[in-house]
Amino acid sequence: MLRCDAVAHYAKVYLNGELIGEHKGGFLPFEMEITGKLQNGKDNLLTIAVSNIIDYTTLPVGAQSDMIASMMGMDGADTQKPQNHPNFDYFHYSGIIRPVKIYTTPHAYIQDVTLLPQVEGDHATLSYTVETVGEGACRVEVLDCEGQQVAVAEGTKGELTVPKVHLWEPLHAYLYDVRISFEGDVYTLPYGIRTVRVEGTRFLINEKPFYFKGYGKHEDTFPHGRGLNLPMNTKDISLMKWQGANSFRTSHYLYSEEMMRLCDREGIVVIDETPAVGVNLQFGGGANFAGQEVATFDKEHGVQTQEHHKEVIRNMIARDKNHACVVMWSIANEPDSASQGAYDYFAPLYELARQLDPQKRPCTLVSVQMGTTPETDCSAQLSDAICLNRYYGWYVGAPDLEESEKAMRRELDRWEKIGKPVMITEYGADTLLGLHDTTPVMYTEEYQVDYYQMNNRVLDDYAFIVGEQVWNFADFATSQSLLRVQGNRKGLFTRDRKPKLAAHYFKQRWHKIPDFFYKP
Repeated sequence: MLRCDAVAHYAKVYLNGELIGEHKGGFLPFEMEITGKLQNGKDNLLTIAVSNIIDYTTLPVGAQSDMIASMMGMDGADTQKPQNHPNFDYFHYSGIIRPVKIYTTPHAYIQDVTLLPQVEGDHATLSYTVETVGEGACRVEVLDCEGQQVAVAEGTKGELTVPKVHLWEPLHAYLYDVRISFEGDVYTLPYGIRTVRVEGTRFLINEKPFYFKGYGKHEDTFPHGRGLNLPMNTKDISLMKWQGANSFRTSHYLYSEEMMRLCDREGIVVIDETPAVGVNLQFGGGANFAGQEVATFDKEHGVQTQEHHKEVIRNMIARDKNHACVVMWSIANEPDSASQGAYDYFAPLYELARQLDPQKRPCTLVSVQMGTTPETDCSAQLSDAICLNRYYGWYVGAPDLEESEKAMRRELDRWEKIGKPVMITEYGADTLLGLHDTTPVMYTEEYQVDYYQMNNRVLDDYAFIVGEQVWNFADFATSQSLLRVQGNRKGLFTRDRKPKLAAHYFKQRWHKIPDFFYKP
């Protein structure tokens, strides 16, 4: 079996010159059967042809220069050269960005496993379903961290009772090994037992009100770009724990399976996000067709991504359903969620995610600060928890932090009436390391700290606010434009992970904020 962990964004796979398959989408794995196609005793040539073109049918969304204004002002030069504009603010890396593997299976083998935990008192029940190929007997065991068997069952479907259960907790992970044996095939899944749900304005993990402290991130390092970088993954989680952070969002796409396993092991809470970014044709001044303005969800000329969006959700949940670290699904980042057609576009996607996830995790989308209100944003109706990207004091109101604070409070007063938990999933200010002033001037390290102090003062005053995720963990690459100086500089760390002044500010803040019971 040939497995590609991620190829961005459209792949054609050839073996010895023969096309054996195609795949659309850049951040999820795909497999192709190659049994019978290999030339035994000879060299075999594997070729993967990759297209980086993004358009109104892809996630993320992009377009040709005559269809959409560039998000960061790169068009308008009357160029004759074809251009493919990303409708998002991070660099459009493409290619084979994660490992390519060939693996073998027995004739009878384990294909998939689904686990569903239920906790009652000091014990847990694990409902399991094992999908197999071929005939044979199936045995499922649960081993504790010392390798001792604590539960066992026979068959491909059933329940296991784990006595005196050790729960997976944020920053205090406990992983069991679920070992599945089927004929000659054995698969071991590290697994954390925990519960997650929303109740009123509280986000509960293991029936305790949790407070998100952390980041929106990017898979972006130098010189790897979006390529898998295991040492930097470890470095990033280490820096987060140094600060007292407990969570991040996989903005704005699915991260590597290696990172997800690392978060399971280290107790980092994850909001898992689809690559549905740019589903908003208002960015950059709007889209047009033959000189006419086009609405995002215009059935003829708007985005045509809904069916592909469903496929991405299916594959996301299939890949990440058993991860304890994943506590919420993010359906999209900053879509045009207050426009005509938004509810009809997103409602089936929420329904699909809730139907597919055996754990029934909360679902959300991340709302943009652009014409959205609690009364008009479809997220207010559809989401279990509200996620807001808000830039009071930067894109809105800067540099007047006093007036920005008032505006932020006015908006949160309106969201409070929705009666759901709300968290800020992006807030930040571009900052250049080493740029200082005696007063908090924009782009200085001092202004970044003052900006966050103002925002956090507001967040602390509202009981229904259940988290703060800074934008961004580290500076990251973007397309070149007049608004970006070697990329987006909102990171609390530089691209090579040197801390700015605000990184130390959050270290002091987050170590004082407990993971649970911070808000009444």
